[in-house]
Amino acid sequence: MASIDLRLAASCYIAKPASLFGLGLNLRDKARMQLLQFAKSSIGTAALLLAPFWVGPVSAQSTDAPPKTDNTAVNKRDKSPGAVTSDQQKMNAADRNLSAKIRRSIMADKSLSMYAHNVKVISQDGSVTLKGPVRSDEEVKSIVSKAVAITSSADKVSNQMTVEPASKP
Repeated sequence: MASIDLRLAASCYIAKPASLFGLGLNLRDKARMQLLQFAKSSIGTAALLLAPFWVGPVSAQSTDAPPKTDNTAVNKRDKSPGAVTSDQQKMNAADRNLSAKIRRSIMADKSLSMYAHNVKVISQDGSVTLKGPVRSDEEVKSIVSKAVAITSSADKVSNQMTVEPASKP
C-alpha cells in the first residue's frame, strides 16, 4: 500500500515540479489527493471495525465464578482470648529484627509456594508464632526449621500453620 502512495505522489511531482512546493495544483492533482486521503481513511475505518472479527472475542475478565471465601472459622479462632494475631507484633527493635530475618529467609526460598511466602510471622518478646495456610507438610517443616535456626531454640517457635492443598481445577 505504501508503494502505491509513493508512486502516485511521485507521478504528480515529476509531471509538475511546481506541485512539489504546493504551487499550481490543478483539479486533477487535487482530486487525486482527495481520493488518496479518502482511501486511507476508509481502509483505517474498515480495519478498526473489522478488528474484533479478525482477533476474535476478547474478554477482560474470567467467566468463571470466583470461589466463595468463607473466613468464618478463621475469624472465630482469632477472636479467642489467647489467639496471637499480627496486630500483636511487638515494635521493639529485637522483635522487629527477628521477624524480618525469618521473613527474609522464607522469601529467599523460591521452592515454597505463594501461600508459604505469605505466612504470618509474629514476634513477641523473642518468641515467634507462625500462622497461615501452606500447601504441604514439607513447607511447614521448612518454614519451622528456618524459624528455629534463627531463634536458636525450638521452644521459641509456635507453629499454627495449616496445610491446605491446592484445589483441583
